[in-house]
Amino acid sequence: MQFWKMHGLGNDYIVIDNRNEEIDDQQASILAKKLCTRRFSVGADGLLLVCNSKVSDVKMRMFNPDGSEAEMCGNGIRCFSKYCYEAGVFKKSEFKVETLSGVKNIWLNLNGDEVVSVKVDMGVPIWERNFLPMVGEGTCINCDLFVGEEIFSVTCLSMGNPHCVTFVENVDKTPVDYIGPFVENHEMFPKRINVGFVQVVGKNELKVRVWERGCGETLACGTGVCAAVAAANKLGKVGNKVTAHVLGGDLQVEVDKNLFLSGAAEKVYQGIIRGEN
Repeated sequence: MQFWKMHGLGNDYIVIDNRNEEIDDQQASILAKKLCTRRFSVGADGLLLVCNSKVSDVKMRMFNPDGSEAEMCGNGIRCFSKYCYEAGVFKKSEFKVETLSGVKNIWLNLNGDEVVSVKVDMGVPIWERNFLPMVGEGTCINCDLFVGEEIFSVTCLSMGNPHCVTFVENVDKTPVDYIGPFVENHEMFPKRINVGFVQVVGKNELKVRVWERGCGETLACGTGVCAAVAAANKLGKVGNKVTAHVLGGDLQVEVDKNLFLSGAAEKVYQGIIRGEN
């Protein structure tokens, strides 16, 4: 079984072409847990499967290191799109990708046969609690969340997957690895949640760190950045064209009715996974 190791600003993935459907759901979960384990295997923040689609050009499935399946992944879909073009799944600079959170429009920035960067239509932010899901009715915009003896002001939304965003004075000094798990598994979020810690640097600039559900903190999170920008824009903290600084580099987000995410994707290497008897 051939694979590519890829990353989007350090958020790394294993990509496998599964259009022959050799990997079923149970095997995909087991494979993700096995292959994503760092030091003992390939190591990655997730496993991406290239699948056939009846509604778009191709379908992306994304599995976390704990074996759970994610609805959507902003950095993952950029790596996935680069793979589809450069590995010859098809040769289109504009195409559609089916995900669990809907069909996403993709635009490739090409230099010859190389994909330099990818722009993704990430869709419309959904603010209602029942879409996350989150306990309660209506929306959660700038609401208090009790975490132990501390109170955090949070804004929650879905970018195809659920996010809880909180604004902090200094994101570099925020104990993300301590607070993140408590919020991820908070009783208010029955299916857990991604947690974004955001510092406003300027009118069109944010610093973002994300504790990802089922994975932990990563060097970049595309949906997390979009959630941070959407929340900051809704609260009047940023404009409509925002640069987000993450641990792995920079991402650009345009806010219209939909959110558009742009950034690089890189191929690290390719290899072969040999089956076991």
